[in-house]
Amino acid sequence: MAGMDAAIPALTEMPSPRYVMSAEGRRIATYLWGAEDAPTVLCVHGFVSSCRDNWVNTGWVRDLTRAGLRVLGLDQRGHGASDKPHEASAYGMDALVADVVTVLDTYLIDTVHYVGYSLGARVGWQVAVQVPDRVDRAVLGGIPDGRPLARMQVEQARAYAEGGARVEEPVTRNYVTLAERVPGNDLLALVALAEGMRHGDADPDPAHPPRQPVLFATGSDDAILAQSRALADATPHGSFVELPDRHHFNAPASRVFRRAAVEFLTGTRDSETDRAAPPGFPVMPASPADHVITEESVKERRDDA
Repeated sequence: MAGMDAAIPALTEMPSPRYVMSAEGRRIATYLWGAEDAPTVLCVHGFVSSCRDNWVNTGWVRDLTRAGLRVLGLDQRGHGASDKPHEASAYGMDALVADVVTVLDTYLIDTVHYVGYSLGARVGWQVAVQVPDRVDRAVLGGIPDGRPLARMQVEQARAYAEGGARVEEPVTRNYVTLAERVPGNDLLALVALAEGMRHGDADPDPAHPPRQPVLFATGSDDAILAQSRALADATPHGSFVELPDRHHFNAPASRVFRRAAVEFLTGTRDSETDRAAPPGFPVMPASPADHVITEESVKERRDDA
């Protein structure tokens, strides 16, 4: 796996991280691309991923900067080059939201476009609701999987991380496989995050949605497709795009997703709710081993870039 990742060049140069300190002294790694005077897009990745994995290697940073946008990416705590505490108490939705606000404050950015996937989308929903003046519009992919981690069997994942015990539960096995393919991941930190997110966290509340324009996007083969569509319907200025032949783990690499997001963020996409991808968008065929993370499906994450 590591050899395969090393053979895939980044589509955009990855700068050295700039560290922002959280309120409790955790280092949050951040990355910046694009012209200083361009509108800023904050990109927040999903669970077991990283800024590089979710946004650089899949073509997002390239496409956003080509569209005249500045991209500010971060590694959420427990991921990438950010600090990775092993205590569940270090994680939780309030902490993840606070990290986003601290990053914006440190960069002296009042308002951003927000792009998040899975856990990053769940955080984005909360940021848009709790501090609405900081987000003018948002792209939320793969939501509501932001109590995503309620489906992960924490004890099985911990037993594997500590002693190599076999992981029997399929969703947990997929998360472990994904975690191991991303260089620098610390499985015990990710287990702690999954555990910490269960205390006081809840799924997005459709009764109190963001009031900003929000584009929702979810794969046609994702188990949460109906819930994501329902959130779009509940959001006053929500729109929805279905990503053909994509499941939860390979949707970030979809050209349909990237193009719809760029059009939405640059104002060239209307606000009407889409029920499927626009005709003519090139897509990859579904993986024959859908929802099972294999070496082939890892490659598929980047083939569509």
